[in-house]
Amino acid sequence: MQKISLEALARQQMKLAATAAGRHTADTVYGGHEKVLRQTVIGMTAGAHFAEHENPGEATVLILRGRVRLLAAGHSWEGARGDLLIIPDKRHSLEALEDSAVLLTVAKLARHATSQRHAKAEPLDPHRD
Repeated sequence: MQKISLEALARQQMKLAATAAGRHTADTVYGGHEKVLRQTVIGMTAGAHFAEHENPGEATVLILRGRVRLLAAGHSWEGARGDLLIIPDKRHSLEALEDSAVLLTVAKLARHATSQRHAKAEPLDPHRD
């Protein structure tokens, strides 16, 4: 078993974000690209944002510090410390309304994993048995 202090990681990522070129930083605390489940602490300075992107699976954002806005399909949701935002299965973006830290949790869906495997696989030969 491993114990991780999300409070300490939130402080660390917010401090690093203050001097980062993109005004945000991230540290994956569990899982990774090879796993189904991935949890990442993200620090963002006020005004920083992640541009609109696809959702790789089921995902949530737990606000550890500050306030953020999630935007998707013409709708927006604001969250503050302790709020859990469920990310819709569509293109979305995230913006820090003030210096913030969040825990992003993503569980990649089978359809995404399958499409990634097919993208790497050799093309099928229709003439081959």
